[in-house]
Amino acid sequence: MLRALFACLNSKGTRARLPRGRSPSSPPRLQLFPATGSSVSAYKFKLRDAISQQFTFKSPFFSGDTFSFFSTTSHQQFTMAEIRNEPLTFPEKDELAHTKAMNSTIANAKLATEKEHNMTLLQGIRLYPKAVFWSVLISTCIAMEGYDVCLLGAFYAHPKFNEKYGVLLADGTYQVPARWQAGLSNGANVGEIIGLFINGFVSERFGYRYTVMTCLVMIAAVTAVFFTAQNVQTLLVAEILCGIPWGIFQTLTVTYASEVCPVALRGYLTTYVNFCWGMGQAIGIGVVKSLLHRNDQWAYRIPYALQWMWPVPLIIGITFAPESPWWLVRKGRVEDAKKALLRLTSLNRETDFDADETIDMMVHTTKLEEKITTGSSYLDCFKGTDLRRTEIVCMVWAIQNLSGNSFSGYSTYFLEQAGLDPGKAMDFAIGQYGINMAGVFGAWFLMSVGIGRRTLYLVGLCGLCTMLLIMGFLGLVPQAHKDSASLATGSMMLIWALCYQLSVGTVCYSLVSEISTRRLQIKTIVLGRNLYNIVGIVCSVLTPYMLNPSAWAWGNYAGFFWAGSCFLCIIYTYFRVPEPSGRTFAELDLLFEKRISARKFAKTQVDVFADSVEKVEVHHNEKVDV
Repeated sequence: MLRALFACLNSKGTRARLPRGRSPSSPPRLQLFPATGSSVSAYKFKLRDAISQQFTFKSPFFSGDTFSFFSTTSHQQFTMAEIRNEPLTFPEKDELAHTKAMNSTIANAKLATEKEHNMTLLQGIRLYPKAVFWSVLISTCIAMEGYDVCLLGAFYAHPKFNEKYGVLLADGTYQVPARWQAGLSNGANVGEIIGLFINGFVSERFGYRYTVMTCLVMIAAVTAVFFTAQNVQTLLVAEILCGIPWGIFQTLTVTYASEVCPVALRGYLTTYVNFCWGMGQAIGIGVVKSLLHRNDQWAYRIPYALQWMWPVPLIIGITFAPESPWWLVRKGRVEDAKKALLRLTSLNRETDFDADETIDMMVHTTKLEEKITTGSSYLDCFKGTDLRRTEIVCMVWAIQNLSGNSFSGYSTYFLEQAGLDPGKAMDFAIGQYGINMAGVFGAWFLMSVGIGRRTLYLVGLCGLCTMLLIMGFLGLVPQAHKDSASLATGSMMLIWALCYQLSVGTVCYSLVSEISTRRLQIKTIVLGRNLYNIVGIVCSVLTPYMLNPSAWAWGNYAGFFWAGSCFLCIIYTYFRVPEPSGRTFAELDLLFEKRISARKFAKTQVDVFADSVEKVEVHHNEKVDV
């Protein structure tokens, strides 16, 4: 019988005895001891397994690139290339400890999957209350971006800010030129693009917690640049620098939320990110409005200074947060993943929860994805079935801007140009951001009664298109009734905001976290959010010119432009965006692997265990008889 002894320090963190004379920094080494009665296929499997783990070899039966196999009945030789190309299969009747571990893992994974399917919302909350808390805490980081983005849009309608950073117009008023409005808005987008690509490498290498805490420290430092800026150029530098950690938050918060909770809670915790956007915006517009009466520099410096209120409490809280168990499983740290999972749960007999079963489900899904996709680089996002998933994630993000969101982001400035005074314009904006938060709860209710993500997205886009058309037609109202038309426009923007938050604004976060594969999730969401930012840059250039009286001065007619863009989004969503609601990550992997049409996703049944992985690693330091 062939006996494989792992006498090494596994590169993935597994502890084992080191051979005499070997330092911990040496490459991991596999010692193979063949004996009589072993099978050739099992021997090849063990060698292939070792090669995939990047072991070096110490064996009297290995010479150059050739392995020799001896048993009581045969003598065979095979090369390293043959081993690499050998299918990863065990003989069906082979009574190996490795095979037994594989069968046990699959059985546990199946039980955990069934329990997740049967888990109700209330059961999920009872079982995962700590996961809810930690997810909410980390997602709150997004509120900082919502706060600052809102400040910038509100400041364009602020007299003292325009006087400091703008230019004098012919009518005696001050305005920040359209080119600088576009530049400031795009500065944050440029920084976010940089931060997003950095996150694709950093968070997967160092983990989510340390990445978030580092970004919070960076934001605290950059806030000083905002606070002391003496010209519009310095503000642009601050926006770019602050955009880097914001870009990281945009993907990492959604990913963490999707990985620490079960299927029953996934849609709610991922969409809570959008609530944090609304919360930050509401706080920001409230602060700006409360300082409208000031006629000095503190009218805009105090709002910037208040950005320091976010990082310190968040850093303290996140220090104690558990790492994502999915990330730990991908790193081969299964025992650490179990400890993290237990820190996320509160044992409850009603759900019959078993941490080992849930961890085995994560291991099974990870191995299934490794079988389907061989790599985990940005390039792999554009290969095979992952190309379709990347395309959908990218477009779902981009649709947020293409459906008129960038137009809404200038609501205060837009309403002022439509004829409202700054105070009333900000009142409408406060109402809009309040609706943004309430809309998230409305979306939760709609999801809880069984309405799917695809349906909400599609119906919501139809509503947005209608509202934008109405706003465009309000621009045709005669000048004599301009005040009434301005109020009607403001009211219509509130209805638009409600429709947006009940659908596209909220559901987007759930879709992007569910459609991407686990192994490529960070990178796929990074690519999607970067397309969102690129589209946002284009929109941020166009929108100020549409609204600024010194540029195109379209006013309400801009609604027609965005209505046309929104209609194209409706067509794309109908044919390409699938329904991921109620599916485990493994089920979604197989649905995409089988190339199921987006319109048939909800009704197609799949069995992830009929298409099970052929190999599940043994994460123990023990001798394995082959």
